Amino acid sequence: MTAFFMEPVLQNQLKTYQQRINQQLKHTLNQLSTQTPSIPAELIEATQYATLNNGKRLRPALIYAMGESLNIPLNQLDTAACAIELIHSYSLVHDDLPAMDDDDLRRGLPTCHIQFNEATAILVGDAQQTLAFQVLSEDDTLPDAHKIKLIQLLSQASGMAGMIGGQMIDLQSEGNLPELAQLKIMHQMKTGALINAALHMGACQSEQYPCLKEHLTQYGQAIGLAFQVQDDILDIEGDTAILGKPQGSDLEANKSTYPKLLGLNESKSYRDQLIHQAQESLSDMPIQSTFLKELTEYIAKRAH
Repeated sequence: MTAFFMEPVLQNQLKTYQQRINQQLKHTLNQLSTQTPSIPAELIEATQYATLNNGKRLRPALIYAMGESLNIPLNQLDTAACAIELIHSYSLVHDDLPAMDDDDLRRGLPTCHIQFNEATAILVGDAQQTLAFQVLSEDDTLPDAHKIKLIQLLSQASGMAGMIGGQMIDLQSEGNLPELAQLKIMHQMKTGALINAALHMGACQSEQYPCLKEHLTQYGQAIGLAFQVQDDILDIEGDTAILGKPQGSDLEANKSTYPKLLGLNESKSYRDQLIHQAQESLSDMPIQSTFLKELTEYIAKRAH
């Protein structure tokens, strides 16, 4: 597979966002353990292990990039970025459990239940999920109306009508290949909802938000699906060392994927079509963001 290199603006800005969110997450977990010494040390250690690892931090980056394009100060975006990454990390911890995808490797490291144990991993995911809403509700830099909107967006995207519902459909579809429309709905919920939420969470504090909502949804749905299609392609063509998780795990688990339904070449064509749709939606928005333009291209060409 040909490597795809990031454009300099994307690479540098993504690194800046990654460093910022990693510092914010570390500060949040350190503050929690310091202020509440009664929390069991192993729970803190396991939560840090599952949160402060080598994630791409794509969802926080989308929040920061969208917010910056609308002149929202980064410090007013920090808790939203933390919250969405905590939700994403919790979903990975639970996805990896034996009762779900039963994976041994995540982001190049042993999964949480392998490194610790299954019960601890369940509690870590629960802790990450509740902490996400705690940090949003306690943000002193935001007015209550903005806090409520952020909590609404995140809870809707991560709940039964979003990520969790999509995960349930995914489990039910193992061994039963759905129609393309059904597969699209599953991934719009499982993967796309949280990516879409990141864009809205980055924009909702702006006065321009009401005019942007429809375009953001169209853009978010397109890049969310493209991201998932590329994930399915990488499960076939990727390298475990680069992916940070076992190559071929979806195939082995008899998961419903785009290459399985459409074939590999058709899946690549569908991915490229989605990227084109995303580019059109982005160009329709009255914002200027070189980062988002380059990220749109990178999302479907990445090697991990």
